[in-house]
Amino acid sequence: MSNDQRCQPLSLDDVLDLVDRARAEGRTGLARKSKAVDVRPARVGEVIVTVIAGEGKETQSHPAAAGDWVVRNRIAETGEEQYLVDGGEFQERYRLADQPPGADGWRKALPLGQTVRYFVVSPEQGEFSFGAPWGETMVARPGDAIVQDHDNPRNIWRVAAVAFAGSYELLR
Repeated sequence: MSNDQRCQPLSLDDVLDLVDRARAEGRTGLARKSKAVDVRPARVGEVIVTVIAGEGKETQSHPAAAGDWVVRNRIAETGEEQYLVDGGEFQERYRLADQPPGADGWRKALPLGQTVRYFVVSPEQGEFSFGAPWGETMVARPGDAIVQDHDNPRNIWRVAAVAFAGSYELLR
């Protein structure tokens, strides 16, 4: 049974409503990604399947375009999951460290600290699925963070609880 068959499917507008309700209830905060990641240029047409250790497949990217990057979180508890980032978005969110790539092609990058709004999925909300901005279905579970881009409020995604704790700094 796939993830989207065992939990309540929500539309993007439903998830936006969840964010608005959480904000009205004082359950949102601000955070920024603050931990270094490993990156490498994506190969054109490459598809990245994001797998969270202990959970399985989180999502799958669209085929990579020229200039896209593969980002790998440095979080052992998540299995150092990987995901695809659009080239333009990568330039807005990360800075390459001043060091050459390793023999495996990966190199260190530092997040630029873009502030995002978030709320943590409560047990009462339960598990639900929704369409990610890149067209794949994501499953959110109690304890996970739903993250919203300040500059584009319809850009909402799920961050697994352990990944959020291991890579984001809470601002408020």
